[in-house]
Amino acid sequence: MAQKTPTSKKRKVELRAISDWVSKGDRVLDLGCGRGILLEELMNAKDVYALGVDLDFEKILRAVKRGVNVMHCDILTALKTFDDNSFDWIICSRTLSELENTKLVIDESLRVGKRVVIGFVNYGYWYNRLHLAFKGRRTVNKVFENDWYCARPMNQISIVSFKEFCANNDIAINRSHFLRGNWRTQCKFLPNLMAGYALFEISKK
Repeated sequence: MAQKTPTSKKRKVELRAISDWVSKGDRVLDLGCGRGILLEELMNAKDVYALGVDLDFEKILRAVKRGVNVMHCDILTALKTFDDNSFDWIICSRTLSELENTKLVIDESLRVGKRVVIGFVNYGYWYNRLHLAFKGRRTVNKVFENDWYCARPMNQISIVSFKEFCANNDIAINRSHFLRGNWRTQCKFLPNLMAGYALFEISKK
């Protein structure tokens, strides 16, 4: 089994890409903010107005200790409290795959935010395909870190399927950034096959 990349290192790699997109002083809402690592870094690097949303109270406490303001509620409840274009950016990183009402969350995010960052592990990653084809079971690697009996339910999103979703729902893909399975190296060739993680900036057409 491949050596795991610590979550903190994954967040830093992810942050570098997102930080390049976010401008100084922007208003940022992070859906499923967890311990607030991403928002804390954006606050320090870009002086953003940051607000997080999460259901895990222990993670919220850790985020608050970092100086991050957090709403303790589900994502849709939080989004419905805001007017149109209340934020410059809404970040939905590694959260989309666990939602039951994914399309509604994306629709509400596009209403509340001028631009939305969507990040997810790529189910179409080559090693996952190969492992399933030859061993007939889910792989455990840097992308899918836990066996099925330890993992939360997950929507199996691939890069191609997300692009198709955007095309079918009049959503513009403005930018994208792909990482290989090591979560460090940028992937520029055949991302649906070679990328372990995907980031998209989307907006309304």
